[in-house]
Amino acid sequence: MKIKYDPKVDALYIRLIDEPAECEVLRINEQVAINIGPDEKVVGIEILDASHLWGGLKEGKVQLENVTAAK
Repeated sequence: MKIKYDPKVDALYIRLIDEPAECEVLRINEQVAINIGPDEKVVGIEILDASHLWGGLKEGKVQLENVTAAK
């Protein structure tokens, strides 16, 4: 799993599957989209205007619980 935040466009992307996959995009609303890959697996989640949904994101004030960072 990879989580990437781009402060220039204020977008957060959570990639759940590392392999490349052709995806269908399922829009939840104007800010949230889910990428669905083969066998109906969730490949990733894109969140636009992410700092408006999560206060403190731009300042790096996000806490991860029970997650070990990749080396």
